[in-house]
Parts: sequence; structure tokens; C-alpha cells
Amino acid sequence: MDAPSFRIWLDAYKKAWETRDHEAVRALFSEQAVYVERPYREPLRGREAIAEYWSRIPETQDDVHVQVEPLAVGGDVGVAHWWASFLRMPSGKRVHLDGALAATFGADGTCRLFREWWHKREG
Repeated sequence: MDAPSFRIWLDAYKKAWETRDHEAVRALFSEQAVYVERPYREPLRGREAIAEYWSRIPETQDDVHVQVEPLAVGGDVGVAHWWASFLRMPSGKRVHLDGALAATFGADGTCRLFREWWHKREG
């Protein structure tokens, strides 16, 4: 993974989240990917489980805005800082997230291990 390739991947991730497109998210991950949304929670295992998780996003989030800032790339790992805001459905309350992610990539450019840490402010 190099810096330009990581930026392309992050932009695709951003677009998939903002458009709430779980098929686009599916394409970003390897078949056997592991997705750790939060520490101490059971990770999602496999591309299909990740896509299923993301298929529910339109039910809970609307008016999504995401920003990503790559911080480092080394070997097969990229690290980024990200921010997101969206309307929580059905309450309509605005949610703000501030997080970091570390993604490990395979030779084909898909993510095989995704870990994120984030904080939430709601209302």
C-alpha cells in the first residue's frame, strides 16, 4: 500500500458511507476481511457480514457527511483520522463522530483487517 492508493481507498470508503451504498463498501474489503468497529465488541468476519452491517446504515443514518485525513502508510497498513456527521433515524438528532482507523491491505488493494476507534457527540 502506498499513500496515493490509500487516499483512493479512503475516498471510496467516504463516498460509500455518504451514499449509504453497502455494495460499494463490499468491494473495498477482501473475502475474509475482519472489521473491528469498536474495541471489546465481536468483530465482523467476512465481506458478506461487513456488507450486511452496512446495508442497515440507511435505516439509521441520513444526511451523512464524512471527512478523512490519511496520517501514515507503511508496508501494508494505512492509518487515518476521520470525522462524520449524520442525522440519527428516526429521531432526527444530529450525531458527530471523531475517529481513527487502521487498515491492513492485501496485494489486490482490498482491506483485510479494519480497526476503528471513535467518540460520539449526539444532539
